[in-house]
Amino acid sequence: MKAFDFLPPPQRTLPQMLLRQAEQFGDRRLLDVGGVSWDHRDPAHLAATRAGTLARAGIVRGDRVALMSSNRAEFLECFLGCGWVGAVSVPINTASMGPQIEYFLTNSQASLLLIEAAFLERLQTTDLRKTSLQAIWVLDATDLPDTLQSIPIIAWPAACEPLPPAPVGPGETLAILYTSGTTGPSKGVLCPHAQYYWWGVNTLRVLDVNADDVLCTTLPLFHINALNTFAQATLVGCRVVFEPRFSASGFWASMRACGATVVYLLGAMVPILLAQPAGPNERGHRVRTGLGPGVPSAAAADFLARTGVNLLEGYGSTESSFVIATTPDSPQHGVMGKVLPGFQARVADEDDVELPPGVAGELLLRADEPYAFASGYFNMPEKTVETWRNLWLHTGDRVTCDADGTLRFVDRIKDAIRRRGENISSYEVEQVLLSHPDVAAVAVFPVRSELAEDEVMAALTLRSGCTLEPAALIAWCAARLQYFAVPRYIDIVDDLPRTENGKIQKYKLRERGVTATTWEQAPVSRSK
Repeated sequence: MKAFDFLPPPQRTLPQMLLRQAEQFGDRRLLDVGGVSWDHRDPAHLAATRAGTLARAGIVRGDRVALMSSNRAEFLECFLGCGWVGAVSVPINTASMGPQIEYFLTNSQASLLLIEAAFLERLQTTDLRKTSLQAIWVLDATDLPDTLQSIPIIAWPAACEPLPPAPVGPGETLAILYTSGTTGPSKGVLCPHAQYYWWGVNTLRVLDVNADDVLCTTLPLFHINALNTFAQATLVGCRVVFEPRFSASGFWASMRACGATVVYLLGAMVPILLAQPAGPNERGHRVRTGLGPGVPSAAAADFLARTGVNLLEGYGSTESSFVIATTPDSPQHGVMGKVLPGFQARVADEDDVELPPGVAGELLLRADEPYAFASGYFNMPEKTVETWRNLWLHTGDRVTCDADGTLRFVDRIKDAIRRRGENISSYEVEQVLLSHPDVAAVAVFPVRSELAEDEVMAALTLRSGCTLEPAALIAWCAARLQYFAVPRYIDIVDDLPRTENGKIQKYKLRERGVTATTWEQAPVSRSK
């Protein structure tokens, strides 16, 4: 591996990564985000001083700190400070509304919340009395009350005297990353320090990242994808640029302006970029490669022809690490790639028995290195046992494996929806719809969109004597769900298909899809 030496197991922790980084790369430029720049020597110092502030606020090793912020330096500073003091970061999707925020805070038992002032209003529909919050730190705070539901509100505090790093081990939890629940509430994935290390190591190996690269991502820091990009730069000594958001019209101009050589895209982003008028910026850049999980093969080929950038496919769930990837010479027809060194993959039936090549089954994963995968779900022991049964991580994805070890994605086994790069829990959308007084029963399921991703569809029945306009129901959802989870399609039906014991048969609804009676709203987009 170029320009990188593996850390010994005891040093695969965030504090040790930052200390090594400061010693080896010092004055090299590390970070540009929101008008703030860091050198490689800065993160260790910033982590130590922010750890001092956290300690002064009463945060101790093992406490949870929730972070709800857009891409900005304070998010990273707090994330690093938590890792330094041994606390656990809990990133919250900035699209979350009151009910989701309340759940994340309650489930994680967070003691402290860092939040941008722009999102503070959403806490008005959150019952903070159910949480363990002791204080709320607010970014961009002006004219704020002293308390919110009796919890102190404090403007982003200044850094304190630096603390030495806590003696955390590689298996201790660095972050709780919430992933969508499929048949229940969202699950908090326990991400150990060593898993974060392996995310960075495996990705930079696949992309052949070196110290001269400039990594640029428009993805949000509350997801592991962008946090992983920071880990890559930390480990190899290169520079990373975090853009505030994805803008289709301004994407290539941004890449050119920052001198990006490696980019990070998700499936639907590539068709969106290809829908833009072709122009000189698509070639007037330094980008040599990119990561594009879930990009349709035809779109990837068109992208290469127009931009000269060969996107590599990859696979990694929040529970795993980056474990499967293609190479520049891999075939371009629905291939996930091959399992990376240090990991094992198995395609298995419902009893975890390995299936022969070409037969579709569930993808099971296992890591050779300790703590390279998540250690379970926070406060969900039954779900932990279910997902990690028989010592294999059960991904819930159906794949096939060729005789040469090439894996191909077929579909999802889990009742989850993937839209705009976000995993959506059909269960959570159903709960919001069922909270409407006119709705009797509902099923939420995915249908394919023109962008080769999922759209959210809901089929529902109404209570006796009730009528309901779909547009009004969408407005109800918009105030209670993340924008990407609001259904695009509503089908009000007389009855839902059910089994003999009354369970809704969603597969029949998926097969039926959009019908002549289906109401459609215009697609919601957050790109420019």
